[in-house]
Amino acid sequence: MDENIAVKLDKVSKKYCKSLKRSMFYGIIDISRNILGLSSRPGKLRKNEFWAVKNVSFELKKGEVLGVIGPNGSGKTTLLKMLNGIFWPDKGKISINGRVGALIEVGAGFHPMLTGRENIYVNGAILNMSKDEINRKFAEIVKFADIGDFIDMPVKHYSSGMFVRLGFAIAVHCEPDILLIDEILAVGDSGFQSKCFNKIGELKQKGTTTVLVSHNMHMISVFSDRAIVLKNGRAEYFNNTNEGVREYTKFFISTKESAVEKILNGNDAIVFFNVKINKREFLPGESFQAALQFRSSVDYEEVEIDVGIYTNNDPNLYFQATNKAYGKKVSLLKGEHELQVTIKNIPVNNAMAKVAISIWQKNRTAKLFWWRIPVEFKGIDYSMGKNFLDVEYVFK
Repeated sequence: MDENIAVKLDKVSKKYCKSLKRSMFYGIIDISRNILGLSSRPGKLRKNEFWAVKNVSFELKKGEVLGVIGPNGSGKTTLLKMLNGIFWPDKGKISINGRVGALIEVGAGFHPMLTGRENIYVNGAILNMSKDEINRKFAEIVKFADIGDFIDMPVKHYSSGMFVRLGFAIAVHCEPDILLIDEILAVGDSGFQSKCFNKIGELKQKGTTTVLVSHNMHMISVFSDRAIVLKNGRAEYFNNTNEGVREYTKFFISTKESAVEKILNGNDAIVFFNVKINKREFLPGESFQAALQFRSSVDYEEVEIDVGIYTNNDPNLYFQATNKAYGKKVSLLKGEHELQVTIKNIPVNNAMAKVAISIWQKNRTAKLFWWRIPVEFKGIDYSMGKNFLDVEYVFK
C-alpha cells in the first residue's frame, strides 16, 4: 500500500445473523470447515443472515477526515468496528497504516470496578501505549477529561458524559495515526464537543486521519474533507462532502409525507381538515408558507400562533415566534375558512429541518392545532446571517 494512504478498503462486506442460536450454530460450522481446510463460503447468505456492510471500497490519505453518514441501521458503526479490528470482514480486505485510536461505544475498554485513574492505564494499554508514555501524558489526559475528583471513583458510577470525556481524552492522547469516532460525542455537552472538535483539528494538522460518524450535518460539513453515504450497508456516495450531505437528505425527503408529525388537528368544535405547504425544498432567503383549512362551529378570538424552525445542525430551536411578538391579532371565526402562515426570507444553510406550527386558544387555555413538517434548506449563503425573521398571518 502507498505510504501516503492511511486506510484502504477493497470490496469489504460483513454479514450478521438475526438469530443468536443460529449465529452460534453457523460459527461452529465455519470453525469446523476452517479446521478441515475448507472454505466457510463467506460470500453466501444463509437463513436469517443479512449484509450489514456490502461491497464498500475507498481510500483515505494521511490527514484526511472522512464523514460517514446514513440512516440508522445503514452499517456505519459496523464499518468503524471493522476498521478498529473488533470484527473481521467476511469478504474483502482492510489495510491500515498506523496506530488506531477509537471512541465507538460508551465505556468501551473500561473496567467498571476500576477507577478512572486505573482505567487510563488499562485503556491506554489497549491502544498500544506503553506505561512510560501513559505516565508522561497522564496529567494532560486528566486535564482534558475535566472530571475533577471523579478520576478516583470507580467508573461504574460515571454518567455517559463522563465516560465520553475520559474515553476521548485517552484516545486522542495516544497520538493515533487514525482516529475513529462514532456518534458517541453527541452524549457530551456542547462545551466539551467544541473542545473535542478543536482537538480533531489539531490532530488533522499533524497528519492524523479521522473517520467521523455523525448525524450532525453541520459537523460533517465543517470537519470532513470527503463523505461516504451508507444505505442498507452499501456505499451510495463517496466524494465531495456537500454533495454527500445532499444525498443523505434525499433519503428523508423521499419519505416526506410519512415524516410529517400530525400531532393535533383540532377538537369537537374546530377541525383542521387540510394543510398545504408551498414546497419542501428551499434556497437560503426563500419563504415557507402553509395554508391551513379548517371548519369551526364557534369563534376563536385572538388565538396565539407559534411557529418554530428546528434544524438537524442544531437540535435547539433555530427560530421561534408568535403573532403576539409581531403585535398581530388573529381570530378564527366559525364556518369554513383558511389561515395562511408565512415565514419570510429564511436564512438557513444546507440543512434538514422541521417547521413547527401550533395554534392556541386565547390565553393558551387549550391547544387547537400542532404539526411538525420536515423540509430541506439547500445551498449556502453565509452572508445572510441569523436574522430576525418576519412572519405573516392571513385569515380568509
